[in-house]
Amino acid sequence: MRHVVVTGTPRSSLDRIDALAAYGVATVHEALGRTGYLGPGLRPAWPRCSTGGNAVTVLCWPGDNLMIHVAVEQCQEGDVLVVATTSPSTDGMFGELLATSLRSRGVRGLVIDAGVRDVAGLRAMGFPVWSAAVSAQGTVKATPGAVNVPVTVGGQLVRPGDTILGDDDGVLVVPRGRPGAGHLRLRRQSREGGRGAGGVREGGAGARPLRPARATARTRHYVRDGRRVRTDVTACARATTAVCDAW
Repeated sequence: MRHVVVTGTPRSSLDRIDALAAYGVATVHEALGRTGYLGPGLRPAWPRCSTGGNAVTVLCWPGDNLMIHVAVEQCQEGDVLVVATTSPSTDGMFGELLATSLRSRGVRGLVIDAGVRDVAGLRAMGFPVWSAAVSAQGTVKATPGAVNVPVTVGGQLVRPGDTILGDDDGVLVVPRGRPGAGHLRLRRQSREGGRGAGGVREGGAGARPLRPARATARTRHYVRDGRRVRTDVTACARATTAVCDAW
């Protein structure tokens, strides 16, 4: 590993990021072709937290949070710190003191593929955190790593300056330059498809995207009591739902 700290990372407009974050992680993930999700292993340290910002990336050695301290100096308003380790670690590498330092610089949250601690303090100060573990296990500050280099979290590549979105559903990375395109696609879907739950409850446009699929659904043949019965997939789904409701 090269021990480097890269400065002057390009960033996306916070207005565009905020507009994208308003749709939520799950909706943006779908709109971008179901890409960029960092996986179910990263969970919010406390409920109902959400954020969106530019990624400042950190690569640490397991059980060593030296480079997180170094990265604080590279953070600015609207950033989200993204921390990976060179091999798996669940040690509590981040806590209330580091969160206080980041908050003073306008950092919007932390995503760490390792452990955090001081969860009660993080919740009390309202600092959003997504982690792979919660652990009281302490760390050292001994081995240099890297700041603002590409890192891998949950099988996804995260580059400095990428957009990071987080909420109760998990964390999503949007490559830098795509937030604007994603927002336009989401606005178009909202106009044409009526994605809101309210529209579906009222029998509105939310159901329209399913109609062509129902019309062209492949049929399947089942043998029942020696007779061949032609049944469409939609009817089967309705029957299964009825059975589940009865159960």
